[in-house]
Amino acid sequence: MPKFDMNQMFKKAQDMAKDMERKMGETEVEGNAGGGMVKVVMNGYKNILSLDIAKEVVDPDDIEMLQDLIIAAINDAQAKVDDQMKDSLGGLPGMPGGFPFG
Repeated sequence: MPKFDMNQMFKKAQDMAKDMERKMGETEVEGNAGGGMVKVVMNGYKNILSLDIAKEVVDPDDIEMLQDLIIAAINDAQAKVDDQMKDSLGGLPGMPGGFPFG
């Protein structure tokens, strides 16, 4: 029976955490809504890096539609971050569902 090495287990966990940090920082996804009229670029930490709104959707008489498009684009980008992190990390062993963010 192999000997259990607690230090080796902690080292592997630290290496996995460092790898996750690196991948989250390198990840960039684009979410969009309204056929690309509103675009959001987000990193793996779900921080918004940029927001692009086409002039055609800016209607002072319909601010609610613009708000809905922005929310939809952000939600689209967040879902893409979750999917990309799941795919790139392959899940974390021993956790139900693999990845803790979705």
